[in-house]
Amino acid sequence: MDLKLAGKTAIVFGGSKGLGRGVADALAGEGVAVAVAARGQEGIDQAVAEINQRGGRAIGVAADMSDWPSIERAVAHARKELGPIDILLNNSGGPPPSRAIGVAPEVWEQQFRAMVLNTFRVTELALPDMRSRRWGRVINVASESVVQPIPIIAVSNTLRGAVVGWAKTLAGEVAAEGVTVNTLLPGAFKTDRVMQVQRSMAARQQISADEFAERAAKSIPVGRMGDPAEFGALAAFIASPLAGYITGSLIRIEGGAIKSV
Repeated sequence: MDLKLAGKTAIVFGGSKGLGRGVADALAGEGVAVAVAARGQEGIDQAVAEINQRGGRAIGVAADMSDWPSIERAVAHARKELGPIDILLNNSGGPPPSRAIGVAPEVWEQQFRAMVLNTFRVTELALPDMRSRRWGRVINVASESVVQPIPIIAVSNTLRGAVVGWAKTLAGEVAAEGVTVNTLLPGAFKTDRVMQVQRSMAARQQISADEFAERAAKSIPVGRMGDPAEFGALAAFIASPLAGYITGSLIRIEGGAIKSV
């Protein structure tokens, strides 16, 4: 299917690996010029090289979602090299595993800045490009935990929920200008972040990480973890003109793991 994305531009945060890399690959495969934004230069260089080798167009921009000046520089560089931004993928790393009780105030503040406040700010930075041309896509990466909280990641449960409320409100404010705002809720994918959480939960249960991963896969109705390429395919569709009637939505991609309707 032609998603009709050729000629669009995107900045993908966390785009050098994991779910963000899946999105960067999928968008580039549809003819989108992609700015891969991430912290590690080695990962950025590898992602950009591989995308360009496959015939896509990608540039790398260094950015840390906890560091606002680096985000501003990344957006400015992406605009300079690729032109106005059509598609923004907000994708911040998750905080360390924790319970709800006993989290230090400075941890809450630090994680709020990285996961919530800077998501709001970078979206405001990108929106003028979209609103002026009456077309744009803001896609947020959250987690299945905003629907079905995961006990060991209380900080993530809380802060990603804040992004969901903001995104729904924003969607109503910009919909008439051709800009959609949606939030994707990934479950267990084969990413470094999921492996970190699984190792932590395995240690609490005093079993090996491999045993925990096997049990976790069996608990998912489809019987396996997700592939980042599957996540990328969904994001590319949501970014496309074909999905122009979808906004303000929470879209699950979790293999049926969420128990509620």
